[in-house]
Amino acid sequence: MNKQLEFINVSLTYQTKKDEIKAIEKLSFNCNQGEFLSIIGPSGCGKTSILSLIAGLITPSSGKIIINGKDINKDNAKIELGYMLQKDQLFPWRTIEKNVFLPLEIKGINTKENKEYALHLLEKYGLIDFRKNYPSELSGGMRQRVALIRTLAYKPQLLLLDEPFSALDSQTRLSVCDDVYSIIKLEKKTAILVTHDISEAISMSDKIIVLSHRPAQVKSIFRPNLNGGSPLRNRESKDFGILFEKVWKELI
Repeated sequence: MNKQLEFINVSLTYQTKKDEIKAIEKLSFNCNQGEFLSIIGPSGCGKTSILSLIAGLITPSSGKIIINGKDINKDNAKIELGYMLQKDQLFPWRTIEKNVFLPLEIKGINTKENKEYALHLLEKYGLIDFRKNYPSELSGGMRQRVALIRTLAYKPQLLLLDEPFSALDSQTRLSVCDDVYSIIKLEKKTAILVTHDISEAISMSDKIIVLSHRPAQVKSIFRPNLNGGSPLRNRESKDFGILFEKVWKELI
């Protein structure tokens, strides 16, 4: 498989008023095209900083970040990234379709063809009948699906998911995990998920990167291979509990 993302000896140090903090040290891992990768680790170990590095929001102190064969900090590489946050961030004064069209407007690609593609996604994933509704009229799970479709509307090459289910109640969370996983796999997207939830990481991922305490390094890598076909079914696998215990011990 083709490597879509590579971290090669990436370090990140930042300055506070009192001290110099080393957040990440010589971090190396990769993610193949079409792979669903989760990153977990102790609180404050730098998980979200990794997403910020991938997005180019911050620059590493040393090392290389390669996306589609290009060093994103040296080659002037323009990479289309989709970013999903903990909250759906839908604008309450815009209808669902207007929210989905928003990235197209911002990027100046609000063409008829692209708008039709966005509406196609709403129809494909059961939301077309709600396109004239406002976010407040939808459930939390539906809103998060809309947020994902909005992210997919401009055809990003790589999806970054920063604990996108943490604001949902536990029952809705399980359902939305299934929905989001299904959409990402059907659209054949590469996804990087940051989460503190071990069960979520195991049930959704092709590969799990476990980070050490700060400064973050790769402590271990797991490949669940549960083959249930969906996160909910993966949780029912006889190997799920065994893998959970192994991952949990790595986080202690």
